[in-house]
Formats: sequence, C-alpha cells, structure tokens
Amino acid sequence: MIPLCEQFSKTTYDEKGQLAGFTLDYPDNFNFGYDVVDAIADAEPDKRAIQWCDEHGQERMLTFGDISRLSSQAGSFLLRSGIRKGDRVMLLLKRHYEYWYLAVALHKIGAILVPATHMLQVHDIEYRIVAANIRAVVCAEEISLCDRVREAAAKTGTHPVLYTVRENREGFARIDELMQNEPERLARIENQSTDLMLMYFTSGTTGQPKMVTHNYRYPLGHIVTAKYWQCVQNNGLHLTVADTGWAKCSWGKIYGQWLCGSAVMVYEFERFDAAKMMEVLEKYQVTTFCAPPTLYRLMAKNGIRREAFASVQHVSTAGEALQEEIIRLFHAETGLEIMEGFGQTETTLIIGNFAGSSPRRGSMGKPNPLFEVLLVDHDQNPVPVGETGEIVIDTRRRMPEGLCTGYENNEAATARYWKNGLFHTGDTAYCDEDGYYYYIGRADDVIKSSGYRIGPFEVESVLIQHPAVLECAIIGVPDEERGNLVKAVIVLRAGTEGTDALKKELQTFVKERTAPYKYPRLIEFVDELPKTTSGKICYNILRDREKKH
Repeated sequence: MIPLCEQFSKTTYDEKGQLAGFTLDYPDNFNFGYDVVDAIADAEPDKRAIQWCDEHGQERMLTFGDISRLSSQAGSFLLRSGIRKGDRVMLLLKRHYEYWYLAVALHKIGAILVPATHMLQVHDIEYRIVAANIRAVVCAEEISLCDRVREAAAKTGTHPVLYTVRENREGFARIDELMQNEPERLARIENQSTDLMLMYFTSGTTGQPKMVTHNYRYPLGHIVTAKYWQCVQNNGLHLTVADTGWAKCSWGKIYGQWLCGSAVMVYEFERFDAAKMMEVLEKYQVTTFCAPPTLYRLMAKNGIRREAFASVQHVSTAGEALQEEIIRLFHAETGLEIMEGFGQTETTLIIGNFAGSSPRRGSMGKPNPLFEVLLVDHDQNPVPVGETGEIVIDTRRRMPEGLCTGYENNEAATARYWKNGLFHTGDTAYCDEDGYYYYIGRADDVIKSSGYRIGPFEVESVLIQHPAVLECAIIGVPDEERGNLVKAVIVLRAGTEGTDALKKELQTFVKERTAPYKYPRLIEFVDELPKTTSGKICYNILRDREKKH
C-alpha cells in the first residue's frame, strides 16, 4: 500500500532537490480515524502500528487492524455512555498503548480529545476540568494519579465520568473491559474538516495554561513534520520521546507517522535513563529518532553507544534550541547529524532542516512551505537579513493547515497572538542570506544590559561546552547601573564542586569565546533547573526567584 500521505499531499522541489512547495488535498469531511486508520486497516490489517514496551520488560505490538477494531469498540461504548460530538474528554494515560485507540475513538465519534500529563496535581486537573468543560476523564491506573483525578473531579462539582484501564480503582469504571462486547466496526459519523478535534493546554511557562484548539485538518499538517523533517519511512519504526500529554506526542507518535506508513515505537518509563533508551533503540531496530534537546544533552554528556544507533538512519530535535557543541559530540559518536526544527503547541513544524537540504549546525533550518513565515519588529514590519525579529505566520492570504484555530474562551490571548492577520509566536530569531533561521529566544527572555541586547541561548551555547556544565539557563537580573546583569544558573556534572574558583573559570571561558559583554557576571549552582512537563526550562520561575531575594 502506498502511504496515504501521497494521496493527500503534493510536493515540489527546487533545482537543488530541496523541499520548495507543499500543498494538501483532502475531502471536506476528512477524519483521521476513518480516512487513515480504518483505510490502512482495510488494505493491510496486519501492518504494524505500535510497538510498545516498558522499563520492566513488558511488550505488546498492535496492528492497524487492532487499532481500527479497538477504536471502534471504544467509540461505540462512549456513544452508548452519552458522549457526543463536541464533548470534551481528557486522557491522562502516560505512555500506555491504550491512548492510541482511545484517541482515534474520540476522533471517530466527533468528541474533542484533551490530552494531559499524568504529572498534573489536583489543582491543575481541577482547573482543566472546569476550563474545558470536561465530560469524561480516562486516566492510567496508577493509584496516586487516580486519587488526584478523583479529588479534583469532586472539587469541580461538574461530575465528569471517570474511567481507568488495566486495574479496578474506586470511583472509576474500567473502559478497556466495558468496551469488549461492542461492535468491531463503527459506522462513519460525519464531520467537517473544520470541526474541532483536539485541545491542548499550553505548558504554562507564564500564567494559567491557555486552551489551544485544532481542527480535523491538523493531522495532515504533520505530514511535513514526519516525512520531510523526521524522515520516517514506510514500514519503518519511529521513536519520539514524549508523554502522551504533550503536543510533541501529536508531532511524533501518531498523525504524520501513520500517514507516512511508519509504525511508532512507544517506550514507557518513569524517569529517563540514557542507557535504557539506547537498549530500546538497539533491541527494536528503531529507524528514526526524535527527542528534546535536554535528552540529547544528557546522552552526550553521559556516553553514547554507537551500536545502539546502528539501525537509526535519521535523528531530529525540537522544543528548545540545541547547542552546536552537543550536535558535534553526537555526530562524532554516531555519525548522525541532529536535525533541528521549531514549532509550538499551536502549530505543526514551522521551521526545520528538511530532507534533501544541507543542514547548518546551530540553525533551525528553513520555513515549512505550508506556512508563510516572516521575521518582524515591534511594529510588525519585516526586519532586514541578519537582524533579530519575532517569528510570525502570515495568514492574510490563507489559513494554513496545522495552525491552531485559536484560544478557547480567551479573547485576550487571541488578540495578543493574532494581530492584523499575523500569528505571533513570541519567539525571536534571525535569518541569514541563504534563508536559514537561527533561534535567539523568547521575546520576553531577551536581556537588555548596558544598551546591549543579549539572547540567553547565545551564552548558554558557550557555557554548555565547558566540561563541568551539564545544564544551564541564562536570565537577566535587575541592576541600577546596567539595567540588567547576565546571570547563569548552572547544573554541574556529577562529581564537580561548585566553587568560587570554578565561577571565575566559567566567566573567563565565556569571555574568550563570545563578545565580552555577554559573560555572566553572576553565577549560581543548583541541583536542577525548573522545567515544564514537556521538559522546557521555566525562565519565568528563575526570574521570579530573583525578585523574591
């Protein structure tokens, strides 16, 4: 069977063989559940969809025939239980394989999927249930998670139906048991491609998380993500390291991968262990791999086994900028070049180092041809080549697939990020003469010191090269004389002592490798950096700590 991405898209290339144009062609009633999952199952029922394992040695393989059948049964059960088109259902399923057929079930019946991470606390869950008007919650069987969900649901007074899987828990019904006698094929329930399909809560680095909504066109936008950036293969096996509660799951663990004919590798673990991750890559012969920069840094610093990547043909990363030093170390050990990309919860991939291109270390790559990308100043005027501007998507001529439909019940946020037909990402970059984009940082994170504008990533990229530094974050600290001082918050490698002598050594290290005004005048050693559930450093928390001192 030819991968369905070929049916729904058309690609053009320039004279150098690089991705130049990409358009989508799909029916008005496109539905990923019927038009992708069931379509593949009808043609190749035994084609592998998911290879799952956990850190305890358990494993399971699910075919497209399995996903089609289980999603139909789950959808039928939910319909009989009163869940209808437009109802919101929240899934907190960690990396359980049940997530995949339940997500597809919700797509089939027109209910809105609301993924969430199992790390949420009671107040987080309560907020989400109320804000999104959640009708039902399905969570993993972990006792502490069930306790948090049950307490949060009781506090809301809205009485959402609670389900779990694998084990019986007080106050929860076992959806994986209750659905077993349902029909194995669900008759198509009509929808429009413009209907809402998916809602994500942003990771919340500032303020309460916003509700980002996507429609049924969103999965198609991820063809570029999977085929031209992650370079997944038909009948291959792709592993993206992500919890199902993160938008990165949609990027790398279901939509684009299945549209391109690749199975997804799901490795369930509680705490990342580089050695165990490499064992999974080697055992299951993973062909393409994508992980957040944080994990590449940990792997590079703690040792990479070349043989673990013997079957891997392509690696990629997104979520934060990745220091060039880490890319160099990884390439030296594996022969693989980490291909960077950039996007948000609100989008599919916006900018990437695509197949057929010549990657430039330290660059995010070039714009996805689905989007018309611009760099603008504070007045929304395009900036010259080489100058820093905010990354925006121009929607004045067309609304691209893969871009969110807006922020649910939040007119202020919609007005802030959508201005005069431009979608503002809040991230800054500059573009070179050849069209490659280089990340600078969040617009709010840029430090102004003694008249200079300093991007945190510029300093972090130098510091991470020092052998004593495991992770670091750069923030600005208010100063009467200079406006702001550059401060480095650093996690040292195991066995390294954070002395005053080391602080001076690190300051000199930065001065010798970049403009002297960028060096950190203040340095603090910490055990860990505050991060969102998706692994991004929370610069706002670090800045707030300074205000309290």
